[in-house]
Amino acid sequence: MKSTLDKIEDIKRNGYSLDFSDVFNNAFENYQKIALYAGLILLIFSILAFFLGGGILVSIYGAEHFNEGFLKSIQNEETTSSVLAIYSLVIAFISALFSPFTAGFLKMAHSADRDEQFNVSTIFSYYNSRYFPQLFIAMLLISLTSGLISVLFNMAGIVIIDTLIALAITVFTTLTIPLIIFGDLKAIDAIKSSITLVSKQPLTIILLLLVAGIASAVGLIGFCIAVAFTIPITYSVKYALYNAILNIDEENSIDSIGSESE
Repeated sequence: MKSTLDKIEDIKRNGYSLDFSDVFNNAFENYQKIALYAGLILLIFSILAFFLGGGILVSIYGAEHFNEGFLKSIQNEETTSSVLAIYSLVIAFISALFSPFTAGFLKMAHSADRDEQFNVSTIFSYYNSRYFPQLFIAMLLISLTSGLISVLFNMAGIVIIDTLIALAITVFTTLTIPLIIFGDLKAIDAIKSSITLVSKQPLTIILLLLVAGIASAVGLIGFCIAVAFTIPITYSVKYALYNAILNIDEENSIDSIGSESE
């Protein structure tokens, strides 16, 4: 049976076919299976994160400082390159720490696809698995690269280019996490392989991610809490996309998931 890297080498030479409607239909079926459970988890942890973050800010600045004048002063304050660099570094480490959380939702999507049971612990299963270092390193490298580029272009005053490059990095590295947890690749190999796979079908993949983004944003209409239940469509699309390209067969998926805690 071919390894993931062997499959990717074949794709480098021969490419692959990708049908938008097939991938999205599979993703939507998968989303229907995980939407309620994943949405409740996202909602609960979003509320916890909001109060935790608010508590930290209040403890640092003091509750008396949180008024209209304080907020306006923050908005009007000019951001220096050093502040941007520190901000990018902090965001990079936060993104890296949350990468196993994202991987957990992809595992939930995989379990739903196989009609296997999943629960809350599924979301956190990669924090104590052998995949954690690779997930952390991969997301740290991606976030640091994006952050460095953002700082450089902000210093040059070219914000539009900065945004476009950040979006491009997000798109071309979108398969990095599934390549690590399902393809058993190391961080660097996963990043390079994701770029290779996306570059073979960029328009279809961009369209899929765009539709997923729009669908997840639908929850913002009306009662914004609903967004927690629409965001999981993005995980289902990424899972369906990876599965359509590399075809997670039964043997590989069992070996991969069964060996996570080794």
